[in-house]
Amino acid sequence: MTRPATPHPPETRGPAPPGPWLFDGPAAPRPARGGPPAAVLFDRDGTLVVDVPYNGDPARVALMPSARAAVAAVRAAGVPVGVVSNQSGVARGLLTRRQVEAVRDRVEELLGPFAVWAVCPHGPGDGCGCRKPAPGLVLAACARLGVRPAHAAVVGDIGADVAAARAAGARGVLVPTPVTRPEEVAAAGTTAPDLLAAVRLLLSPPRATPPGSPTGTAAVASPDRGAGAS
Repeated sequence: MTRPATPHPPETRGPAPPGPWLFDGPAAPRPARGGPPAAVLFDRDGTLVVDVPYNGDPARVALMPSARAAVAAVRAAGVPVGVVSNQSGVARGLLTRRQVEAVRDRVEELLGPFAVWAVCPHGPGDGCGCRKPAPGLVLAACARLGVRPAHAAVVGDIGADVAAARAAGARGVLVPTPVTRPEEVAAAGTTAPDLLAAVRLLLSPPRATPPGSPTGTAAVASPDRGAGAS
């Protein structure tokens, strides 16, 4: 969806204020209780789109395999979709809010409008509560959508995404890529080979757990993934 052009205030440099940036989308539907998740929140880089380090250029946005089909499947089930994304390039002076918004607009041109975006503009050393693996982005997105975190799901490609989901009380699904660490995969609890498979898992009716079966393991909180981490 292409948004109409709007004037932007001049960019200013300096520390980002506490808390995430929140961008609202269309009114979200309300799934029936006992059905699919009340909301599905996707990580951005490495999950919905190819991870380009500190990308502020909409022309460099490219979708990950099955991203379009996965997001469409969630919407078809009547479930609101959102994005939760670390963007430490802002704190590092490599990105402006305007660039983050421009990339957001391009993602929505390719995938349609999301009900909410929650973006952390802080760096690893800022001590904020929103940078994944902290739960702040997930909690803020759920609050904006009016859903309980326990009824939401988070899909991402590294351990920090799953750890943020668990810390917020939400369900996490890991979709590994070549940058995902083996220990993150082992600790994730729930993994899927691609985005569409992850969504189908979330939308399928829950299956009873046999007596004595493990219910999952703790996720590993991932630090920056090298120079490309957000």
